[in-house]
Amino acid sequence: MTSDYLIQKTRTRRVGSRTTGWVRARSSRNRVAGLEIVLMWLPGRTALAAAGRTFVLVHGIGVSSWYFHPLAAELAKVGNVCLVDLPGYGRSPNPGRAVSIEQHAEVLAGVLAGENIDDPVLVGHSMGTQVVSRLVVDHAELTDRLVLLAPTTNPAERTLGAQSRRLFLDLLQESPKANLIVTIDYLFRCGIPYYLSQLPNLLDDHIEERLPMVRAKTLVVRGHRDPIVPREWAKRVASLIPDAVSREVSGPHVIMHSDPVRTAELIVEHAQP
Repeated sequence: MTSDYLIQKTRTRRVGSRTTGWVRARSSRNRVAGLEIVLMWLPGRTALAAAGRTFVLVHGIGVSSWYFHPLAAELAKVGNVCLVDLPGYGRSPNPGRAVSIEQHAEVLAGVLAGENIDDPVLVGHSMGTQVVSRLVVDHAELTDRLVLLAPTTNPAERTLGAQSRRLFLDLLQESPKANLIVTIDYLFRCGIPYYLSQLPNLLDDHIEERLPMVRAKTLVVRGHRDPIVPREWAKRVASLIPDAVSREVSGPHVIMHSDPVRTAELIVEHAQP
């Protein structure tokens, strides 16, 4: 995988939140196995933080790293942050074909190896939990820390109709800002055709079958009002992993917006040796 790794360009931008201020970031466009993936790098905000672990944030279906910004700004207080736009999402170009969960994981693994990121904390949200859990099973040597935020998909409701209803219920609970970001990503940065091509991969992926093979120390977090991830399912996810704990924070599905401070605290605590 790493032989096909290429950084194509870099640029800088500013990322932050009302509570944490602004930090300067750089982005890189990478090609792995014929698929392009864009990363945005937020350096630790102090010398001590810059010397700490790197947090790699992986988004869910239809969206991009954009909705991670409040959480990323919090994590940048204690470490470096890498925000990922998977192939076809956000600033990563549409590959013109469906990309499986396994392929997303392989591309990300190739980038992490190519960037020589030493033992990152992998953080996946929603479909991103499926990607990072696949990655740590196939490439256990890359990290010993995993965070699953709002893990999908509940086997009891692994149908298009059930997930559509759950998504609608969640939209009614999310903040206007979170809904705006998600809507723009779904409609314009991902696009409905690519979203629909990805949806079967999400629904057909039985994450529960590989969770017992996860050897990384794992943190599972859900929002206390998340209609997409029932409490029983989140607890089952944690129970299937040999070394895992389950926690709750305030809010619905997009907990990076509803409770970024507490979510960051749990992740930082989990990242400790």
